[in-house]
Amino acid sequence: MRLLTRLFLSGAVALALPLGAYGQSQPAPPPATAQEDQPALLVADKVFITADSVLVAEGNVEAFQGDVKITADRVTYDRETGALQLEGPVRIDQGGQSTILADSAELDEGLQNGLLIGARMVFDQQVQIASVQAARAGGRYTQLSKVSATSCHVCANGKPPLWQIRARKVTHDQLERQLYFEGAQFRVLDVPVFYFPYLRLPDPTLDRATGFLVPSVRTTSQLGTGLQVPYFIKLGDDKDLTLTPYYSPKTRTLGYRYRQAFKRGRIQLEGAHTRDDLQEGEDRGYFFANGWFNLENSFRFTFDLKTTSDDAYLADYGLPDFDRLRSEIALERIKRDTAFRTSFIHYKTLRDSEDQDEIPSRIFDLYYQKRLFPTSVGGEARLSFITHAHERTSDADIVGRDVARATLDAEWLRSWTFSTGLRADARVGASVDTFDVRHDSQFPDHVTRTTPRAALTLRYPMRRREQSGATQILEPIAQIGWTHVSDDNVPNDESTFQEFDQGNLLSLSRFPAPDQREDGVTGVVGVNWSRYGTGGWRALATVGQVFRSEADPNFNLTSGLQGTTSDLLLAGQLQTANGWSLAGRGLLNGDMSFAKAELRAAWQQQTAGVTGSYVWQEPDPAENLTDETSEIRLTGRYTVDQNWRTTALARYDLNASEPIRFGLGVTYQNECVQVNMSVNRRFTSSSSIEPSTEFGFTVALTGYSVESGAQQFKRKCS
Repeated sequence: MRLLTRLFLSGAVALALPLGAYGQSQPAPPPATAQEDQPALLVADKVFITADSVLVAEGNVEAFQGDVKITADRVTYDRETGALQLEGPVRIDQGGQSTILADSAELDEGLQNGLLIGARMVFDQQVQIASVQAARAGGRYTQLSKVSATSCHVCANGKPPLWQIRARKVTHDQLERQLYFEGAQFRVLDVPVFYFPYLRLPDPTLDRATGFLVPSVRTTSQLGTGLQVPYFIKLGDDKDLTLTPYYSPKTRTLGYRYRQAFKRGRIQLEGAHTRDDLQEGEDRGYFFANGWFNLENSFRFTFDLKTTSDDAYLADYGLPDFDRLRSEIALERIKRDTAFRTSFIHYKTLRDSEDQDEIPSRIFDLYYQKRLFPTSVGGEARLSFITHAHERTSDADIVGRDVARATLDAEWLRSWTFSTGLRADARVGASVDTFDVRHDSQFPDHVTRTTPRAALTLRYPMRRREQSGATQILEPIAQIGWTHVSDDNVPNDESTFQEFDQGNLLSLSRFPAPDQREDGVTGVVGVNWSRYGTGGWRALATVGQVFRSEADPNFNLTSGLQGTTSDLLLAGQLQTANGWSLAGRGLLNGDMSFAKAELRAAWQQQTAGVTGSYVWQEPDPAENLTDETSEIRLTGRYTVDQNWRTTALARYDLNASEPIRFGLGVTYQNECVQVNMSVNRRFTSSSSIEPSTEFGFTVALTGYSVESGAQQFKRKCS
């Protein structure tokens, strides 16, 4: 039988709302009058009204109103006294956020005070608080007596949970969403470990609350064993601050992180202040800041700032292992036919081999491009204006060189596809560069040069369908290009490192910046091949070579572009249906040896995964490489079972026959606890950095300190 009734509505709403709990991301509970405007539904095997006007619902009683659901064996509502009685088992669900279980419940008129016998509260299907009885007071507080709280699976055979908090009394503040424990014991396998006369914990449905976060133990060979205890401070719904004291016998550090969200942006500031025994009597630390803001007219402002007190601080404290710190402030706007970006960049070197005064540390860039589509000649026209300036803090001749450059570029592109399948791509353009050079007697102070260019590229893609359903595509490529650089007497500061790959095979200049440009007639031949099989198989390959009328001395030894004939570019990718992937690129020279090569491989499954890479490069004085580079890097993960996971990392220098870094991590997680253990060893050293070993250990109680995740693995009760 189904019955719509306003009598039960007031009882159901008032009972559920005082005891419910709302997550941080949920809106505040609506007033009772708003709830009462929502339709209510009462379902029971039997519903009747007695002679003294008492509403009685019996047998599989279910009441629905909004996101509230109440189930009980029997419900009575006295219209005269306003008393509501529920006989159990009683269950009250509040939109999946919280659940209240009780043997029986009695509420007085106004439903602000009452008593629940054998009550148990479950928050977010993770944390449960069981008590002998629960008393409702003031429509806001729920007081539970003789309490056991845990997020572990509770066995019916009496086996104690992995951990629990036993307390004489717990008060739940619904408005502030806080739990106040009195006479609390923290127990592991029912063995008391800690005692707290008073303890406050956030309601598990509260996403953000002021309090301590998961502590961690960190042990390093340089700093000894120390403890990090983060303390989170909620400054508002839009901002927070986390302070992390770190203490060991050799360091006293205070870390901090500040975050704030705005209507159109975000900022994050983090850093630390340190006094340690590694550099006695000196203040050490670091500061990172980043953020973005969306401005009017589609402009976007971004910033990313980094600085440290000394070269070794990041390595000493297990922070990101940068060898240069790059700080940037930028303003950009990207639209369909226009692109604009301007930025200020600062570099701080952490390398022993570099002098801060002699690197281009202060950089200004501006880039603007406009696309046009002329109907008279067809195709696409691009107009670009680029400026760049970099400055060294040294004023010495040559090593203190400063350069400013402005570039105006115009280019026209058009493609044709013929009935035979042949595709032709044409491009014609010209650029004007002006240079202003200071503090370098080897180059003139002012240089202006022009570079007209043109290229024609022919492609002939061919497709073949296999009987297995796979598709192959073979595409021969040929290009003829021409450029004329009017003056090449300019310094090479921006294009000191060159790469030859699939991305610039058909470029008319393979230098990474416009300060250097290729000159003369060039020709390119190559072929692209691809195969797309059924079930996720995919294979790609590219082979290409560049020919030029005159050699360019500005290309490095290992660029593969020296001489009139380039090295043979070989590149490929392979992806299989069973989780394997392989990608490689190499430059094969005339001696049938590789000047530069890299190989990456991976195997990924649900329970295991391995990734690896190998890098090879011959010595190159222009890149400050006096020895061969031969390095292998491996990472792996393996899920032992539903609770145990492992990770590993290794980097090894094959040329020097010595390790660079090793790391191992082990994680244990079940429905109520997560334990992380790690060890890392860094073998590299310099004048400011010593080899070090680091151990890490954290324990988190899921439900209170961290989320348990979508997949939970409960311990067995047997």
